[in-house]
Amino acid sequence: MRQKLVVGNWKMHGCSADNRRLLQALVSGLPAAGNTAVAVCVPFPYLAQAQSLLAATPVSWGAQSLSEHAQGAYTGEVSAAMLADFGCRYAIVGHSERRAMYGETDAQVAAKFVAAKVAGITPILCVGETLAQRESDETLAVVTAQLDAVLDVAGVAAFAGGVVAYEPVWAIGTGLTATPAQAQAVHAAIRARIAARDTAVAAGLQILYGGSVKAQNAGEIFAQADIDGGLVGGASLVVDEFLAICQAANR
Repeated sequence: MRQKLVVGNWKMHGCSADNRRLLQALVSGLPAAGNTAVAVCVPFPYLAQAQSLLAATPVSWGAQSLSEHAQGAYTGEVSAAMLADFGCRYAIVGHSERRAMYGETDAQVAAKFVAAKVAGITPILCVGETLAQRESDETLAVVTAQLDAVLDVAGVAAFAGGVVAYEPVWAIGTGLTATPAQAQAVHAAIRARIAARDTAVAAGLQILYGGSVKAQNAGEIFAQADIDGGLVGGASLVVDEFLAICQAANR
């Protein structure tokens, strides 16, 4: 049985005082035991704070992006080795906002995935389609192309112990959510794509759903056979909501 994983993506939110309250409430509210791992991906300036507050807790922390370069003249970028210095366990790679707003290509996402792995950080690879692509029945073609771009560069073995997040772009921050059946169909296709190269890696791969996950829909979504948790946006900033999502994954 795969362990469930719930990751909070804070995006560009937070301040040190609010972060402290949120993280302390999260840690104190989580159940003592269960089959669900919990992590938060915070903005770069707050990684040291997250490390300080979470180091002795079951909650892991990570970054929302990273550079594909190891070092050099890349002003404003942050390398995987720097993230490792702050104890990051995870780094989100290829989030739809990075692809759409900052022009990250499939090749760049693949390079970032590899950079994270080299540094000992687990990349959370995001894949997903726009509303126009779904309405044109291109969902699986888009998702498999994004996945294959990383598989072809990193190799299937790099996905052992890895994480993929299916985030339909049309459901991020819109209040819209893929139905459990829609989400399961894409998750199953992702697992099958990996299984075509290595069945053992596919069986252990954690595949998260990342489109407007809330306490009210988390239980039904997480109950699907190939959905192993969630990449949670706005709801991760509301401690009671995020705790309810974590509890739903733990059932």
